[in-house]
Amino acid sequence: MSGFVDETNLHVKAGDGGAGAVSFRREAHVPKGGPDGGDGGKGGDVWLVADRNVASLLAFRDHPHRRAGNGGHGTSKRAHGSAGADIEVPVPEGTSVRDRDGTVLADLVHHGDRWLAARGGRAGRGNARFLSNRRRAPGFAEQGEVGEERWLRLELRLMADVALVGFPNAGKSTLISRISAAKPKVADYPFTTLEPHLGVVRLDGGFEMVVADIPGLIEGASEGKGLGHQFLRHVERARVLLVLLDLAPVDGRAPAEQERVLLAELAGYRPELCDRPRLVVGSKADVAAVPFDGLRISAVTGEGIPQLLGRLAELVAAARAAEPERAAYAVHRPEAEGFRVDKDDDGTFVVVGRQVERAVALNDLTNPDALAYVHDRLRRLGVDRALARAGATSGDAVRIGELTFEYED
Repeated sequence: MSGFVDETNLHVKAGDGGAGAVSFRREAHVPKGGPDGGDGGKGGDVWLVADRNVASLLAFRDHPHRRAGNGGHGTSKRAHGSAGADIEVPVPEGTSVRDRDGTVLADLVHHGDRWLAARGGRAGRGNARFLSNRRRAPGFAEQGEVGEERWLRLELRLMADVALVGFPNAGKSTLISRISAAKPKVADYPFTTLEPHLGVVRLDGGFEMVVADIPGLIEGASEGKGLGHQFLRHVERARVLLVLLDLAPVDGRAPAEQERVLLAELAGYRPELCDRPRLVVGSKADVAAVPFDGLRISAVTGEGIPQLLGRLAELVAAARAAEPERAAYAVHRPEAEGFRVDKDDDGTFVVVGRQVERAVALNDLTNPDALAYVHDRLRRLGVDRALARAGATSGDAVRIGELTFEYED
C-alpha cells in the first residue's frame, strides 16, 4: 500500500460551547441572594498548520476525523467553565484546502502557515449576566453554541526548487537517487515511479536545493490521461524545471520530439509553466542511441552531473532572488452581520442571520423568562419590522434556525 497520499477528505468538528449556569446565592444571613450563575467555556477551534516535517496526507486516509474539545459548563458563585482545548492539525507544506464545492479556502504554502478550519462554539452566559433593573431574579441562562462542523478537501502540491519532468523510464528516479539521499524505486520498465519523491541536494559551499521526482508524463497527461493531473499538480510550485530527454528511448523517439510533447503537456495544463526557468538535458548518455547537442548526463557513470548541478544551482538561486518578499500569511473570516428574511415555497418566512439564530438557539424557550428575553432581543434587532416589511401577517409561519413559530402582528 502506498505511503504517499496527495488528495484526501478531512472532517473537522470544533468544540461546543459550555452552557451557562442558573444559580442564586445561598448563604447564611442572605435570605434573597442574587443570581450568581457563571458562564460556560468557549468550544475549542480546529486549526490546520503547515509543517515541514509532514511529507504527505497519509494520516487522513484511514482516520479523516479531527475534533476539538468542548467547553465546560458554568457553575455557581460565578465560576466559569473551562475553555475547550484547541487542536492543531499538521499538514504538509503546499497543502490547498477546498470546500465541498471546490472553492479554495486556504493555501498553506510555508512552514507555520495557519488556517482556522472550524470555529469553536460561543459559550453560554450564566443567569448572573441577565440581571437588570427590570429582571431582578433571572431564572434562565444560555446554552452553549454548537461548534462548526464540515468536510474539507485537501490537495497537496509539492514544494520543490526543481521538478524533474520527463517520459516514463527517462532516468528521473536514478538521477535523484544519485544526487540526493532519496531512494525511489528504480527499474528498467516504464512507470516505475507511481508517486513523487523529494530529495535534498547539498553542494559545496553549503547551497541546498530540493528536487522532486515527478512520475513520468505521457502524451495526453494535461487532459487527465494516465493520472496526468495528479502528477502535473506537483510541478506547479517548482521554481525550476529540469526536462530529461531519454537518449536511449525504447520507441526511438527523437529528443526534439520528446521535448515538444513534454512542453505541450505542461502548456496544456498550466500555460505559465512554460515561462518557468528550465534546463533541458539528455539522460542515459552512457547508452545513448540518438544524437543530442545539449548537456548530456549519465546518472550511472556520473557523466555531466557536476555541470548539471552547477547550472541548476544558478537557476534556483536566481529564481529565489526574483521572488517578491512574502507578506505574513492571513485568512480573514469576517463575522457575518445583520440578517435577511427569505420566503420558502410553502409560504414560511425564514429569518437568516448569525445574531438572530444565536438568540434563538442559545436559550431555553420553554422558560417564560428566557422566552421574554428572546422576544425583546429579536425586537431590538429589528426582526419584527423586517417581517412586517416582507409581508408577514398574523398566523404566518416563521422559522429561525431550528425553531418555527406563528407570527403575531
